Amino acid sequence: MIGEKTTSEKLVLFENVQFIYELALAQFELISLGVGFEITNGLREFNVFGDLDLKKLKKRLAYFKIVGSEYTDYYFILRKNRTNSVNQYLTHWIYPYKGKFHPQMIRALLNIIKLESGDTVLDPFIGSGTTALEAQLLGINCIGIDISPLCVLQSKVKTESIYVLNEICEYKEKIDSSLFFSADEKKLERIISNIENEKVRNFYTIAKLVAISDNIRRKKKFQDAFLKNFNLMLLSVKDYVELVNELNLDLGHVDIRSGDARNLPLSDESIDGVITSPPYSIALDYVKNDEHALKALGYDLRNIREEFIGVRGKGRNRIELYNEDMEQVIREIYRVLKRGKYAVIIIGNATYQGKEIKTTEFIINYATQIGFKLVRNINKIIFGLYNVMQRENILIFKKE
Repeated sequence: MIGEKTTSEKLVLFENVQFIYELALAQFELISLGVGFEITNGLREFNVFGDLDLKKLKKRLAYFKIVGSEYTDYYFILRKNRTNSVNQYLTHWIYPYKGKFHPQMIRALLNIIKLESGDTVLDPFIGSGTTALEAQLLGINCIGIDISPLCVLQSKVKTESIYVLNEICEYKEKIDSSLFFSADEKKLERIISNIENEKVRNFYTIAKLVAISDNIRRKKKFQDAFLKNFNLMLLSVKDYVELVNELNLDLGHVDIRSGDARNLPLSDESIDGVITSPPYSIALDYVKNDEHALKALGYDLRNIREEFIGVRGKGRNRIELYNEDMEQVIREIYRVLKRGKYAVIIIGNATYQGKEIKTTEFIINYATQIGFKLVRNINKIIFGLYNVMQRENILIFKKE
């Protein structure tokens, strides 16, 4: 319990808040927003008090379903979901990418590190674009950088397609309807390459790549997969546009760039906050996992492999190269972050060749060595990578 009681209201958690780290993040959200609280009713409800800005809490909170007597914005955001997963609402679901962030966690972390509308958050490993989309929803500007052309492409589609929805629909109408029932990769490629607007072209390209993925991974017929995913993507973008109007959202500006986290194309102390998860390449070979999409985009996998952090080298040398790369990344994050601001690094210890690689400890030691202060270390259980890792840590550093 914190703060002095003045006015009091009740907050109610979402039903899907089940883990200790989620309850911790919910509390840290309130602390960062200056809200006093006490937990009641079996950890599901909070009595909050103090100088409350209920409108702000309603618009920003990630883990709470109800503020006072009203639903939060996030409650309505979660309802815009075309999938069977609670975490894949709006355009988050587009393209099957391993190692995705939990969107709700990112929304909470944006609050916890006290980023406001108009501030700029950096994710130097933008991956599937989760940080960018969640920042956009909160009116926070985002710079997303990734060395993977596939990551850059999918992140752009998830955050930029809402601005060209009408053109996407118009272009669909221009295409002979038979294409959508007898589509093949080569025919689609010819049509897509002639689309002038890059944002529209990117949308159709990702729809094609999702169909290729379904064909290879799930043995689905390419034509059926393309038609299904294209229409579902279109509905998700329409949902996003409707949501912006329904909630009167002032979206943040998103700038997705191709680049290297070891050499950020940014000025010193130009960033208000960092949220990122370095690649678990030692645990997961991202090049191999996405080889079908990278080949379809025309990239040489051997060249790509030499550029990706964590997949270079073999045996012990791979670990040494990974650590050297991460030292450069942390130095760059420190350089571009403003003083007094926060950097969140989500990382875990992987098992490689039968041994635990203590990446978390390495990150903490090096970051504090160059001047960061570790202010929070939150344990988080993860699923889906049990063969190589079962837990990761949410590390919150401050540049003092």
